[in-house]
Amino acid sequence: MPRLFTYTIPVDDGAAPNPFGGLCSLSICKPGIRRVAKVGDWVAGLGSRNAPSGDLSGRLVYAMRVEQVLTLQEYDQKARMEWPQRIPRADSADLSERLGDCIYDYSSGTAVQRPGVHGPNNQATDLSGKNALLSWHFYYFGKTAELLPENLLPICHQTQGHRSDLNSPYIEMFVSWLGGLNLLVGQLGWPDYSVDWAKTAACGGCISRKLDGEHDDG
Repeated sequence: MPRLFTYTIPVDDGAAPNPFGGLCSLSICKPGIRRVAKVGDWVAGLGSRNAPSGDLSGRLVYAMRVEQVLTLQEYDQKARMEWPQRIPRADSADLSERLGDCIYDYSSGTAVQRPGVHGPNNQATDLSGKNALLSWHFYYFGKTAELLPENLLPICHQTQGHRSDLNSPYIEMFVSWLGGLNLLVGQLGWPDYSVDWAKTAACGGCISRKLDGEHDDG
């Protein structure tokens, strides 16, 4: 039986998840989910009541059906060969290239952090997740987060960690509701928050994610 992982996204900036180029990836943040999610599981990011654009509680920012699980080292190898746009280029005029989430370079045999939205304070948390989750079957709403129906509101929570076991009664309803929206899969909106790149570089990365939780609420 597939699992439904849900968590609240405090700041949706387009890096975690990264929804650009027809591929949705989660390779930084949420280490607890990345370690255990399997192909066929669903990961859903919920809106925060304190989102930069206002109260997004009760709304879905994105949902991805996990279709591939790679180690971070495998993700780096694949990105260099097949998905170069996933490797961050902080000097690019293209937002999606600046937000590349393949932040760790394993070409030397060990993980070396590339310049990007994360800095040294985030490295231990990122690497503890071990894996990158990939999906070509996803719905990313971003700042136009989709309002959840009343029967799915029980999957919402504003805690720091994620839920999975408690979502078991709702996974079929969730997948059915998503399919019933009759939307094209892929990127349907833009991130809720624009990264201040000068500030990010100055403070050593995206410190708003530094305390990303490990706790599974069940």
